[in-house]
Parts: sequence; structure tokens; C-alpha cells
Amino acid sequence: MPTTSPTTLQLDIVSDIVCPWCFIGLRRLDVALAQLKATHPALQIVTRWQPFFLNPQTPPSGEPYLPFLIEKFGSEAAVAALFQRVRDAGAAYGLDYQFEKIALRANTLQAHRLIYWAQQRGDARPLVERLFVGQFQRGEHIGDPAVLLEIAVACGYPSAEVADYLASERDYEQIRHMEEHYRASGVRAVPTFIVDQRLMIPGAEDPTVLVAAIEQALASRDDAKTPH
Repeated sequence: MPTTSPTTLQLDIVSDIVCPWCFIGLRRLDVALAQLKATHPALQIVTRWQPFFLNPQTPPSGEPYLPFLIEKFGSEAAVAALFQRVRDAGAAYGLDYQFEKIALRANTLQAHRLIYWAQQRGDARPLVERLFVGQFQRGEHIGDPAVLLEIAVACGYPSAEVADYLASERDYEQIRHMEEHYRASGVRAVPTFIVDQRLMIPGAEDPTVLVAAIEQALASRDDAKTPH
């Protein structure tokens, strides 16, 4: 039955900006949330972006993108096949991956710091979207503070405030602690969706899987309220 009273549910999205499947996961989440709005119009989903490092050893200045992937997956042909799988999956959601534009694989600590900073000020979704676009469609080096500043300003954040934050060391340890927490909680791949701080859905799952998990969380809340 549709939700009739206001309900707020937290959805944590553990992801990394250099993960192409996380961009697809974002699109699939959009579809799931649209479906839920139709059946649960009073439901409010509060999304929180959480950090994960696919390759914590990436140097702060980045490293050559294609050579890293060839070493990781064994051959240029294997990487090409991986790119094609991602392109095929993304095309269904209007995503056009431009892997050939990516020169450097970024260290994403600074990007995660910026997302964390933005979330203290409201919805960071537009910033997260723009970071994925920068990484996978524009070939921007999203590990470069100067690039991050441009992206943040384009998303409406004040230039001087962002520049001051990125030049500082604020929240470095907080981001590392958060990332370690999710690894310790069992996150091994991204994206991973955590519904109501209880149900963990690893991978860029089909929207129906996300809808089912959220409805399961709502049902378990109702069960907890029911006298036994």
C-alpha cells in the first residue's frame, strides 16, 4: 500500500568518482526513486554520499590511466572489452563514456573531501553528478584542486570559500576514517547502497532491486511498530 504519512529514510551511497559503474548506479538510483515516488508519495529519501578508494595507492598527482588498467586487467584487449561493457550498460541510461579522453587516473581524496564539504551545506547531488561528468565524459583530472575548484564554482559554490578549503588539510582524517569504516563494515565493491543504515546492496543493481530493498526497510519499520 502507498505510504500515507511522512516517512524519512536514509540512503547511503558508498562510491568512488573513478568508478564507471558508480555513474551507472546513480542513474539506476534515479529510476528507482522515481518509481518509489509514484507508490510512496510521502516518502522522503535522504541520500548521503560516502567515500571509498578503489585504489588507495594512487599518487596525489595521479597516474597514467590506460597503463594502470592494462596492468590491472592483464591486456589492452581486456580493458577494451571492459570499456565496451560499461558503454553498453551506460547507453541504456543516456550515458556516453569518453574513456579515450582520460589521461590520468585520479587520487580521489580531494574529490571526496569536496563532496563531504558540500554535504554540510545541503544536497551534494549536483556536485557528484558534475564530478562524474568531468571524469568520464570530459576527461578532467578530478584529483587536481584547481579542477575541483572550477567544478565547485560551476555548481554554485563560492570560489574563495572552496579554494580556502581545498588548500587546507581540513577533514583529511575524517574522510580516511569514514572510508575505513565502510571497508570494515563489509563494503568490497562500489557502488554499495546502504538502506536505512541496515540493508546493504552491493553493485550498480537494477532499479527494481533498489526499490525492493527500500520497501523491505519500510516494511521492517512497520513491523517494529506493530504490537506483538
